[in-house]
Amino acid sequence: MKRHMIPAISIVLAALYVYSAVCCAQEAKSVRLPDPVTEGGTPLMQALKQRKSTREFGPKELPPQVLANLLWAAYGINRPASGGRTAPSTMDMQEIDIYVAKADAVYLFDAKANTLTPVVAGDLRSLTGLQPFVKDAPVNLVYVADTSRMTRLSADSAELSAACDTGFISQNVYLFCASEGLATVVRGWLDKPALAHAMKLRPEQKVILAQTVGYPGK
Repeated sequence: MKRHMIPAISIVLAALYVYSAVCCAQEAKSVRLPDPVTEGGTPLMQALKQRKSTREFGPKELPPQVLANLLWAAYGINRPASGGRTAPSTMDMQEIDIYVAKADAVYLFDAKANTLTPVVAGDLRSLTGLQPFVKDAPVNLVYVADTSRMTRLSADSAELSAACDTGFISQNVYLFCASEGLATVVRGWLDKPALAHAMKLRPEQKVILAQTVGYPGK
């Protein structure tokens, strides 16, 4: 191949990539989740007994109702009058956002509207962690702290609070998964700058942890 042809080919490939990304972005739409089912489930003490981390996941998608229940358990609104959540947050700043990485796009969970809003089209699951299983699991939750909501705290206090608040949410996910027979593991081993860049996060948004959820692998 002649050298002068390489730049031309690169331009064509870049154009195809942009075109593909635009098409994917047009296809990704907001998803209205079913109303969460907030009754039933495994008794708390039994769920605690069954809580565990799992690193083998099957490829089966989570049905919409299961995903809706999962996100409500994680950080949904359980007191509509006040906007209170299922997990506590420091000074009720509610600084943690849950992003849902699926095969088609990364979505932002809007607890008030009970919807998933697409923020980045395409499959970014492989960027949510360095373990091989993350790229094939149906759902990877990414916990992001919006520090612009934490101006009442010092930088050190904000960092600690964001970590603690994320821990409360991830434990809710663990208990829900134990109750529903799902597999999950919370993870800190990921390239946070690369993921933040791919998700087009603002500088004041910080990736804290990720958590994989799916059906148990065989």
